[in-house]
Amino acid sequence: MSEILNKLSGQGVAIWLDDISRERLRSGNLEQLIREKNVVGVTSNPTIFANALSKGDAYEAQLHDLAVRGVDVGEAVRAITTYDIRWAADVLRPVYDATGGVDGRVSLEVDPRLAHDSDRTVAEARALWWLVDRPNLFIKIPATLEGLPAITQALSEGISVNVTLIFSLERYRAVMDAWLAGLEAAQAKGLNLATIESVASFFVSRVDTEIDARLDKLGKAELKGKAAVANARLAYAAFEDVMNSERWQRLRAAGARPQRPLWASTGVKNPEYSDTLYIDQLVAPGTVNTMPEKTLDATADHADVTGDTVRPFYEQAWNTMAALKDAGVDYDDVVRVLEEEGVEKFAASWNELLESVTKNLVP
Repeated sequence: MSEILNKLSGQGVAIWLDDISRERLRSGNLEQLIREKNVVGVTSNPTIFANALSKGDAYEAQLHDLAVRGVDVGEAVRAITTYDIRWAADVLRPVYDATGGVDGRVSLEVDPRLAHDSDRTVAEARALWWLVDRPNLFIKIPATLEGLPAITQALSEGISVNVTLIFSLERYRAVMDAWLAGLEAAQAKGLNLATIESVASFFVSRVDTEIDARLDKLGKAELKGKAAVANARLAYAAFEDVMNSERWQRLRAAGARPQRPLWASTGVKNPEYSDTLYIDQLVAPGTVNTMPEKTLDATADHADVTGDTVRPFYEQAWNTMAALKDAGVDYDDVVRVLEEEGVEKFAASWNELLESVTKNLVP
């Protein structure tokens, strides 16, 4: 095992892999990453599945059977994705058991085309929860305005939720409110709160990508590469505020567990930046960092893990955000654009997945 990864885990950061594929499962690679690289969870998204299906022959046999059965493309995609998720959940089950259900989790996203339809999102979450039928599953629901009531409803029914596509501090606070409301409703129904887990996926690198482009136009290059980390650090400050609230303390006393902040989109997009930037600068207890394999390898090799790099830097983060505002960066517009693009990109990947499966549904 990497000494650096051991240090990162020792700081309270859960290391998850932001990737899944039938080939990775079939080859035993996921088990290897659990053994050798401290991986304790897996996240997936439509882009990851579209990419997995485009490579190799791992899906050929299942696609053939689905074609022979004459299933429609929607059912076929569900069959393919839930098969991989179940398999990954079973591989991670020992981690789930060893951590009392905190880690060993696998995330599966609802159809991203439903991101602005609360009722259909809830229906899809129920269907996927039933289809996978594993206690260590997370259903990913986007943090759109319409997604917020869906998050509350799913949690109230005992469905563990990974809230995805969070970019703004205001929306993150709304997500935590939706999470607390879901737990309160679950408690009112008499459900066991200790079995309902949640994480909140706060996206990182895309913030720098969008703001850096604006800084170039504004002639403020000296502020580039600072926004994403500052934004995420202030998200953790918001998380701490909720953890200190009376509302959370009442739920905690009833057996509930925190909704951990999850740093998503941690692969560095700008080659001028350190490839472990969003690992080194976002070390804090009780967080999850989900990494593409390339970032995981870089972290194991040369990340600089020296302790908490979030809580001591709140003032610096606020100063960075103030400097960006003074430079002319419209934060509200940035996060609006990022949310819209995030939903559109995942919907496009979903359509790509549908097209790929459709081509293969020929007996």
